[in-house]
Amino acid sequence: MFETRWTDQRMENIVGGLLRTGVSSAAIVVLGGGVLFLIRHGLTAVQYGVFHGEPAPLKSMHGAIALAFSGHAQGIIQTGLLLLIATPVARVAFCIWGFARERDYLYVCFSALVLAILVFSLLSGSH
Repeated sequence: MFETRWTDQRMENIVGGLLRTGVSSAAIVVLGGGVLFLIRHGLTAVQYGVFHGEPAPLKSMHGAIALAFSGHAQGIIQTGLLLLIATPVARVAFCIWGFARERDYLYVCFSALVLAILVFSLLSGSH
């Protein structure tokens, strides 16, 4: 079976494609949610004197995704933002795999440290 050689250029191309795909997907999801929100609530009068916080389900990843799948516009927008946040995390995870394949273990360690910091900061956020 024919296997193409793994090079730095190939890895850069894949990372670039991953970032473009992630950002484009997030933008499409947010745009779709925004259009849906405007269709449903675009003519509603705004009350600037009263503050309404985000609904409780939008404050968690699981809740936002559940609302998105139920057709809730704000859940769709929030899910698009989660996709945007997940894009660099996926890039770092891919880099760990790519550097391991290149047997560049110093960069595997650096990338793993960056991934650990990203995951820790995402999971330790205050509510």
